Amino acid sequence: MRKIIKVSKNIFFTFFAMILFVAMAVFIYHNYQKGKESSLISEGTPVDFNNKEINVYMEGGGEDTYVFMSGSGIAAPVYELKGLYSKFAKENKIAVIERAGYGYSDVFHDDRDIDTILEQSRKSLMESGNKPPYILVPHSVSGIEAIYWAQKYPSEVKGIIALDIGLPHQYVTHKMGMVDSLTVKGLNLLTKMGLHRLVPSAVYNPEVIRQSFLTDHEKEMYKTLSYKQFFNDDMEQELLQSYNNGKKSVNLPIPKDTPILFLDAIADENENSKYTKQKKEDYEDFAEKLLKGDVIKLKGTHSIYLYAPDEIYYLSMEFIK
Repeated sequence: MRKIIKVSKNIFFTFFAMILFVAMAVFIYHNYQKGKESSLISEGTPVDFNNKEINVYMEGGGEDTYVFMSGSGIAAPVYELKGLYSKFAKENKIAVIERAGYGYSDVFHDDRDIDTILEQSRKSLMESGNKPPYILVPHSVSGIEAIYWAQKYPSEVKGIIALDIGLPHQYVTHKMGMVDSLTVKGLNLLTKMGLHRLVPSAVYNPEVIRQSFLTDHEKEMYKTLSYKQFFNDDMEQELLQSYNNGKKSVNLPIPKDTPILFLDAIADENENSKYTKQKKEDYEDFAEKLLKGDVIKLKGTHSIYLYAPDEIYYLSMEFIK
C-alpha cells in the first residue's frame, strides 16, 4: 500500500512539474512574441490621450460618416470588419474606432466606465478629422455606447445601424453573476500567462481567414494583433462594467428622435429558442418608441457582418434615405 502511495505521489509531482514547465515555456514565448508585436505599425490615425493612443481607421469620402464600433473581444476590428465597411467606403466616408485595448490602440488599464469610453470615441473622431453628425454602426456590446451617445449628444448621431446589438436594459436585466465574473477574470489571467496562444480558434475568428476580403498579409496581421490584444485588461473591465454602463443608459430617456435600424442575427439552429424570441421582442419594443425604427431579421450567427455584408449595406442605405 505504501509503495502504491509513493508511486502515485511521484506520478503526481512529475505530472505537476511537466505542467509547470510547459506553462513557463508558454509564458516566456508569449512575452517574447509581445515584444515583437509591440513594434507593429498601425493602419490608421493615432489620437493621443496622455501618452496613450486610440487608433481610428478611415476610408472613402462622402456626405455621411459611418462609424464602425466592434463588439466585445474582437481584438482586431480594422481587419475583422473590413468585409463590411469596405462596401460602405465605396460611396461614403467610414471610420473604424478601435477602443482602448483593441486593434492598434493601447491598453489604457482604466475602469471602462461608459462616459470614459464615449468621450474617448468622440475625441478620437474629432481629432482624426471626422466631424459630426455620424451614423453609428455598433455590434454587440457597443450597442450600449451607441445608444448612450444618442441620449447624451443627439445632434451628433444622425442614425444607428445596430448589428445584433445588446440593448442597455438587457445588460441590466441579465446582470453578470458571480460564476460569469470569475470566468471573465480567469480568462484574463490565463491570457496574461499566454495560454491563449495554444488555442488559435478561440483567439481569432477562423471565418475571417476563410473568406477572401483580406490579403494574405492582412490575414497575418489580423492573427498577430489578435494574439497581442486578446482578452486584455480593458476587454475584461468592459464586460465587468456592462451592468453599470447599461444602467447609466437605462436611467436616461430613450433617444426617440434618433432613427435606429435593428438587424437581428438569427442562426437556423437558434431560430425557435427562448433567447432568440426575447431578443426580437426587445428590439421591437425599443423600435416602437422611436419616431423612426425598424427591426429586420438576418440569417447568420452573431458575427453577422461576416455572413451578410451585402444585405447589411443595402438595408442601411435604404434606411438612411
